[in-house]
Amino acid sequence: MSDHISPQKFSLGDRVHLAKRPPYFKTAEPMPMLRPPDLIPLGSEGTIEMLSPGGSYVVRFSQGSFLVDPEDLLPALT
Repeated sequence: MSDHISPQKFSLGDRVHLAKRPPYFKTAEPMPMLRPPDLIPLGSEGTIEMLSPGGSYVVRFSQGSFLVDPEDLLPALT
């Protein structure tokens, strides 16, 4: 039996919060940039804007839109 937890499935417009900080954030722009992991505090709330081809979600936070892996996100409580 595996201890692997399957990532959450989200839909466009879902509100989520950052549950785990990735090693870096990748901006969701035509020319993406890598940003430091402390740019977005843990627990920050964002909105799912789209699913990227690589399986990540584009999430709009107050700091901008970033590609975030589903295992780094949890549904927002509000």
